[in-house]
Amino acid sequence: MTVDTPVRRPPRKESGRPGLLHRVSGWSMRHAGLALLLWVVALVAVTAASTVVGDSYKNDNSLPGTDSQRVTDIFREHQPQGETASVQIVMHADGGLQPEKPRVLSMLAAVGGLPHVASVADPFTAPGSLSPDGRTAYSTVSLDVAVADMPIEDVRSIIEKAQQFRVPGLTVEVGGDLARSAAESAGGASEGAGILAALVILVFLFGSLLAATLPLLTALFAVGSTLGLLVLASHLFTVPDYTAPVMILVGLGVGIDYALLIFSRYRHELLKDGTDRATASIVALDTAGRSVMFAGCTVVIALLGLLALGLGSLQGVALGVTLTVLMTMLAAVSLLPALLTLFGKRIERSVRKHAAKQRRTPGDGWRKLAAAVQRGPWVPLVLGTIALVALSLPALDMRLGFADAGTDDPAKTSRKAYDLLAQGFGPGFNGPLVVVSEGDQAATQALGRTLTADPDIAAVTPPQLTPDGKVATVLAFPKSAPQDAATSDLVERLRNDTLPGLESQTGATYLVGGATAAADDFASAVSSRLPIFVLVVVGLSALLLMAVFRSVLIPLKAAVLNLLSIGASLGVITLVFQQGWFGAQPGPIEAFVPVMIFAIVFGLSMDYEVFLVSRIHEEWRRTKDAKEAVREGLANTGSVITAAAAIMIVVFGAFLLSPDRMLKQFGLGLATAVLLDAVLIRCVMVPAILRLFGDRAWWLPRGLDRVLPKIALEKD
Repeated sequence: MTVDTPVRRPPRKESGRPGLLHRVSGWSMRHAGLALLLWVVALVAVTAASTVVGDSYKNDNSLPGTDSQRVTDIFREHQPQGETASVQIVMHADGGLQPEKPRVLSMLAAVGGLPHVASVADPFTAPGSLSPDGRTAYSTVSLDVAVADMPIEDVRSIIEKAQQFRVPGLTVEVGGDLARSAAESAGGASEGAGILAALVILVFLFGSLLAATLPLLTALFAVGSTLGLLVLASHLFTVPDYTAPVMILVGLGVGIDYALLIFSRYRHELLKDGTDRATASIVALDTAGRSVMFAGCTVVIALLGLLALGLGSLQGVALGVTLTVLMTMLAAVSLLPALLTLFGKRIERSVRKHAAKQRRTPGDGWRKLAAAVQRGPWVPLVLGTIALVALSLPALDMRLGFADAGTDDPAKTSRKAYDLLAQGFGPGFNGPLVVVSEGDQAATQALGRTLTADPDIAAVTPPQLTPDGKVATVLAFPKSAPQDAATSDLVERLRNDTLPGLESQTGATYLVGGATAAADDFASAVSSRLPIFVLVVVGLSALLLMAVFRSVLIPLKAAVLNLLSIGASLGVITLVFQQGWFGAQPGPIEAFVPVMIFAIVFGLSMDYEVFLVSRIHEEWRRTKDAKEAVREGLANTGSVITAAAAIMIVVFGAFLLSPDRMLKQFGLGLATAVLLDAVLIRCVMVPAILRLFGDRAWWLPRGLDRVLPKIALEKD
């Protein structure tokens, strides 16, 4: 009889939750060649489309409601023709510039004939362009396009043409933001160094070049596809120009890690007696694959928490890096299964051959470490906490700002121009305060007198009226450098004390803007909104962990330890880039770096939490022995976590090779956090804490158990 045939078909609910993960990975394994082809086509198509369309990156540093933003809005309102870009040519002669005047004028004439150059000011006749000692001068080269529209090659042409006129005794350098951008390297060296180092680690881990290549291929496909999508998305959303390198930084580390964790579980299953390749793939995706999906979700939550800050540029970065993580998750459960199917036979041979050469049982060292920690858990816990707190303390003195040419490499022309202007005109010349007066002529004159009398201001320019004559602008040059704390103190005093008193006398409105003021406003905006951001990220992540592990203590422990690792990484950044340790150029920390590091590190820390605790939870459910579960969980994940961390450290650390100060701060902060999290926290402090918790680690009140949704990482 055939009436029973339809009933024999596997029901959808029988395997727990087949869901999207099983459907995607199962299809990829059944149609491995087609899945790989689709990824290749997608990568080629997105790359080609992005190349044809080009990017439309925009740096939205608007801060609604702040004085610096109001100054910017006033200029836009009263100068509707828009603002074009400019660069500065700085000249210095030890014997005075007057003898070099013919050569200087010839140089300026040559620059004036270059593309996009609208006008070149004469430093010998322009007011204030010649230093008091007559040895230093600058010429403003006005361009006919905005900063975003100026080809970088044409900026380099200006630099090269100007420097052709250098002779012994006459120094010529070019400054300004465009000159800084033109001097940056094209990039690629840091990414390549990170990938090469990751490949070396993977070869040592797996003993096979082919096996080591699969996680790298998975990450490269994901990052390459996302980079093309990011270029296309920049036409629809506000995406800052530094999103791409940050995306590559995170994408390579996360992509390799996710693929590595799934592949490591696949390799572990292959070494079991009687397990074929198909079964090993299914088990790996059903365990490590679920963990990767959940871990990726925690990273996404942390990144999307940046939206709570309401800051334009950070929102664009958050969306870009979130897209990267989503693509790495998709590649880990679709591209990697296809590669395992296509190359499974060769991988199996290399895995078994490598395992046969090993003289000891895998995980023995980690079992011994866990046992040692469990014998005296208070000692490593207290020492580890003291170390993390000590590293976090410098972050309390962190000063936020925006790097200018004063923190560039001393060999760059933009830095040399900056230093020459500071020597010739005073340290505050490179960062004047822009003070706007909305009032009558008497109010503007009163502003000039008040600023001139201020002991911390070196010079004040005559008032300049906007074309419609409604607003006057005064430039005030501080006696301190733009990045000095004294300059920030001056801005605060002018806004809170000096100008409000003057307003009450004149009835006018005065606003302080400029780069230094904008940096202070950005830092204040971040500080005021940071508590909401932290609550959103920590709260949602803790709820997810509580739902997965059915525990109250596990999420609390994870949140506290993650915050400690973030604090330690910010402390290290402060010591190196603010205090100038290890030869770094001292200066403020980029204003958006701490919140970006918080979001990324908190998400990555949750990754390791999930990978380790999910395996411990799996063992606890099987044995109900808390001590044994910790030992076996660490034994099965310790080498993978440390290898994954090592890969992230070399990928992130390679960005210390970048000429960009912001990327160096990101690289150092992320590498430090991952090192502390994977080695100290996950492999030492977490086993100690779980030993002290015992079975209470998995306690959840019945009321919460009923309310919380059930999210399973292990197959029942």
